[in-house]
Amino acid sequence: MSHSRIFRAMPVLVLAASALTNCSPPAPSAAISPMAGKRVESPHGMVAASHPDAAAAGAAMLVQGGNAVDAFVATAFALAVTDISQTGLGGGGAMTFYEARTRRVEHVSFYPRTGADPAWGTADTSRGSRPGRAAATPGMVAGLLDAHGRWGRLTRAQVMAPAIGLAREGFIVSPLLARTIASSRAKLEADSLAAARLLPAGQPLRPGDRLVQPELAATLDRIRDGGHDAFYRGPVAERLAAKVRSLGGLISTADLQAYPVANLRPLCTTWRGYTVLGAPPPMGGASVLEMLQLADLTGVAAAGGFTDRPDAVVKLADILRLAGADANRWRGDPLSMPVPARGASHPGFAQVRARLVGAPLVDSATAGDAWAFDTASAPGACGRYAPYPPVATKGAAAPGDAAAGAPHGERDVEGGHSFTSHLAVVDGAGNAVSATTTVGVLFGSGVYTDGFFLNSSASNFDARTRGTNRYANSTMSPTIILDGDAVRLVIGAAGSQYIQPAIAQVTLRTLAFGEDPFTAIAGPRIYASATQRDVEVEPGFAPAVYAALVQRGYRPVSRVADISFGGVHAVFVRRNGTRIGVADPRRDGVAAGH
Repeated sequence: MSHSRIFRAMPVLVLAASALTNCSPPAPSAAISPMAGKRVESPHGMVAASHPDAAAAGAAMLVQGGNAVDAFVATAFALAVTDISQTGLGGGGAMTFYEARTRRVEHVSFYPRTGADPAWGTADTSRGSRPGRAAATPGMVAGLLDAHGRWGRLTRAQVMAPAIGLAREGFIVSPLLARTIASSRAKLEADSLAAARLLPAGQPLRPGDRLVQPELAATLDRIRDGGHDAFYRGPVAERLAAKVRSLGGLISTADLQAYPVANLRPLCTTWRGYTVLGAPPPMGGASVLEMLQLADLTGVAAAGGFTDRPDAVVKLADILRLAGADANRWRGDPLSMPVPARGASHPGFAQVRARLVGAPLVDSATAGDAWAFDTASAPGACGRYAPYPPVATKGAAAPGDAAAGAPHGERDVEGGHSFTSHLAVVDGAGNAVSATTTVGVLFGSGVYTDGFFLNSSASNFDARTRGTNRYANSTMSPTIILDGDAVRLVIGAAGSQYIQPAIAQVTLRTLAFGEDPFTAIAGPRIYASATQRDVEVEPGFAPAVYAALVQRGYRPVSRVADISFGGVHAVFVRRNGTRIGVADPRRDGVAAGH
């Protein structure tokens, strides 16, 4: 099929995916979300993503005979068009993949990376008056094409057709995108072309407006026709490097040409009879695995719920602080520095840390010694998946390295947090992808070139992790949970430091408490930082929960549910094979079934 014929067919494919979603078997009436597309059932494939058109693009690939990786790539490219404040071609991400037939698990990291310039070792990466300094070499295109080339079934033209059509013909602006454009007005006004697209006539786009992005469509056309080199070499790369450097940045054309995708082994642990596969460093999956194990060891997983269980929520706050301290300490690029993530996610380490739940409350939690468990054997069924290996040589702490460390979620200079995008896919054969992508804070660094924004991920580095040719740190944690050899839950979240606590709480509600997946995602959450006693609480808990937090010594802080408190997207698979796709009501995403 020619490119033009694929393009003309794209709107039909998206409509077909939507129709399939609407025709999915109805859920029990008590479990149906009152919001469109937030909970969808299907006997075959399912995609959950942060934008309706992107979820439909992934479902369309399943309709065409594609697998979970084809759906992931199509969805991610479409999100680069429709969810541009959160993700895009100028960003990066990570995916965890399970292949059902071979029982193989893989993890691909394509997060933004520093380059060869020695200034990366000492650079001030705050945006300030030099927005280019916050941008690291983007890995999004390299990662998507690498995954598609290794495991995809459809052609590159097929998986990119929906994104190209959405960029060229436009899509309807959602309430979330409209809010992020309005809140980022000053950043967008700094680039005349970005302002022309998103602030037409000087005013932010509103919900219901149509956003057309011809420059982005042209870049996607180049990638479709020329693959990896169309982005990392030639005119696009040259303009990118020149734009960044004109704004105080360090990315060079050589850095772009040399960008490597990192193929790593996933973290693995066992939990309540399940096998949990998490994202290794520089991603933050170890924290999710630790939180789940601590919840089991301290009785939280047996509490039966959170909403009206004061003791469980108080213990959960302790767990979040302890795991947060460990996450802040044991992080970095594992290809450049030793990170004992195997030890930090091991059951033995969790047993030691569990003894501190309920201990006298301190102002700042201290990290545990993950090195003591880094060489321990992989637990249970994890051995068959060749999980993340032990570190060969223990590393020393850098001068001035605090035990607890500072929270490493990326923050905007205006006080906001990074706003990522998560998607989950399970196809008809049981293959699964959990993937999180981002440009960092809203619209990344604000540097706009060839229709896309460059990331702000260089701001994730600190004195301990900064250096040349290394990946930035991230809290992103794309997770897959197996029940025997079958996928039971594919889950992940967006929202900086809120990512790991959100995943852990939703997983507990779904797999430990037996709540419906939508109830689990919509339910109220808490967030507790390792470095303070404030506990952010969403409305919806029983009054006794808030009182118990105060009695424990915490300071509850009211937090109205919003986009930065963790946007979870998941696919739950019943034992009869039914896929339930769920999207967080805190964001604009939906599920689309096949």
